[in-house]
Order: sequence, then structure tokens, then C-alpha cells
Amino acid sequence: MKTPLLRAIALAATAVAAASGLAGCSGDDSGAQAAAVGTAISAERCAKNKEAGKITFLTGYYYQASASILEFLAAKRLGYFDALCLDVDIKPGTGDTGQNTQLLASGQVTISPVSEQDVIQARDNGVDVLGISAYSNAGLEVLLTMPATTDLKQLDGTTLGHKGSLPIGVQAMLTNAGVDVGSLKQVVVGYDPSILPRGQVQSLTGFVSNEPNLLAASGREVKVWRPYDYDVPGSLAGMAANPAFAAKNPTAVQDFLRAGLHAYAHCSTNAEECVGYAAEESEGGYDKAHNVKIWQTEVALVKETGSAGSPLGAVDADNVTALAGLLSKYSMVKQATAADAKSYFDPSFIEAVYDSGRLVWPAP
Repeated sequence: MKTPLLRAIALAATAVAAASGLAGCSGDDSGAQAAAVGTAISAERCAKNKEAGKITFLTGYYYQASASILEFLAAKRLGYFDALCLDVDIKPGTGDTGQNTQLLASGQVTISPVSEQDVIQARDNGVDVLGISAYSNAGLEVLLTMPATTDLKQLDGTTLGHKGSLPIGVQAMLTNAGVDVGSLKQVVVGYDPSILPRGQVQSLTGFVSNEPNLLAASGREVKVWRPYDYDVPGSLAGMAANPAFAAKNPTAVQDFLRAGLHAYAHCSTNAEECVGYAAEESEGGYDKAHNVKIWQTEVALVKETGSAGSPLGAVDADNVTALAGLLSKYSMVKQATAADAKSYFDPSFIEAVYDSGRLVWPAP
């Protein structure tokens, strides 16, 4: 029986759908076809994964083609989960990170995308979730201006639009750039980014893979300012698990990540195919062209900003420490220290899927 929270998520998703050996991570078509044939792991490991039972994966935001969502939709469709004897049920999240972490902690959800900073904040608030992977140290949140703005200090005294609050990463970027943040007139705006080129605001917060692509598609050029370029820590495609499930079923968590990483490689060179899977899940009202752009933008960002010398998904302890410091500086946590923050993550699951930096597919 669905709990009220999961029932609400399913109803919300329906409404949106109506409206809108050792092998490397090569991502070639032969790899996809081989995985779809059937189970390719030992009987012992298969039995362990089956004993884990159903893995409920709650997406970050419906079936948007974002890193941490699309590759797992593709992994299910391509048979990668079946190949590893995993029973995965994918449910669409609503974009409410707080809800995702509460569902994870309660065990109603097994694994869900949660940024590293959100893991730290959740644990600081007594919500028991476990960070298990992240793709890069750059967040998605950015600030947009018109091209005439060549120095962020030009924004002093102007109007900044956001969706309810100024993201901490953007605020830190503005501060690092010497902007008088107190002089900005902050206003809550809707989801139409054209208010920027129309001059209703002089700067606008958004996501690097969303608003810039929407505006470009309408022929409007804007300048994108990334906190990452101003030495502000962030994270992209972070993943968290229910701690009790992870402790009891380590191979299932490892192989869930393994399947997602294998699918990520495939989708990196087959964007339209994988976005098509997401569109089919959405049952209509899905902008394929825009979602292809979202995916391609995020894949490029991961390639540019991933931790140097670390395999995809590795937890960067230095980045976790930096994020804890950032959250503390802006009073976003009550007591979490850097040492505390590092204890909220277990890198062993992601480390287990690699051999000398190369993804092991299928599982040992």
C-alpha cells in the first residue's frame, strides 16, 4: 500500500505528465544490447541482490533529463538492472528535496538524488540519510544577466529575481566578486526567464541547463555566471541512500550505482534515445528538444568540473569539507562541522564499482 506521501507524489507526477569480463564505460550500442539479454553476474551475487528486495528510486524532479535521473531511467529500460538481479521501482519526485530526504530516512524510498550540501543540511536537522556518490563539484544554480554586464559589481543597486530565496552558492559568488549584496532589490519571480531580456530584472537566478537553453531557443542571448568559477563549492548529481538499507545490502547499492554509471556512458553518446525513454514515462507534454539540451549541458558540465583524477561518482572529501564551511558561514547549519559532514558520506559503494579507475561491467 502506498503511503500518503508517495501517493501524493504519484498524483503530482500524473498531473504533470498530462500537462507537459572487465569492460570500460564505453557506452556503445553493443554494451547496451549485451546487458539487456539477461543476468550476467554470479549466482551468489544475484541471490544477494534479490534478497535486498525492491529498490524504490525517487527522482529529483519528475522525469527531467538531468544527470542523476535520465541514466537511471535508461538503466531500467535497457535491462541493466535486470542484468544485475535488481528490482528497481522508479517514482517521480516533485523537486522538493526536503520531502525526498524525509522519505529516504523513513525507508519509504531507498535511493534518491540529493546534493552533497542537502545531505549535510538534512543530517544537521536530524534526518538520517547517507551520501553515496556525486558527479562533480559544480552546482547547477547560476546567475543570469544580459551580455552588457561584464562585471558582477555592475549589479550593485539593481533588481535580482529568484524563485523564493537567493541560493547560497549564488550569494557566495556575488560576495566573492565584491558585490554589495545588501544593495540588491531581491524579488520573487515565476518561471518565465524572459523577464530578464525584457528588463524587468537585471539579474535572474536559474539552473545552468534550463533557463539559458530556454532563452537561447527563443533567440535571446544572456551571460551565465557560475559560482564554480568564483571558487564556490557545490555538487552535481549527488546520490543518497537509506542508511539501514545500504548497511544491510551493500552489493545492491553498489550495483544500482554500477547500472546507472553504465547507462550514463551509453546516454552520453545517445542522448535522443535516452530522452525518448523519459518522454515515454511522462506519457505526453514532454519537451524532447529542451530535455536533450538539459542532458547535453549537464554531461558537458560534469566532464569539465569532475574531480581531477577521480572516477565518475567519487565522493570528494575536500569538497564536502568546503561545503560544510560554506553552509556554516551562511548559517545554513546549526552545528555540523567538517568532520561531521564527512561522516555523512560513505564512498565505499562507489569505490567498489571501479577497478583502477575503470568501471567494472558486469559486476564481479
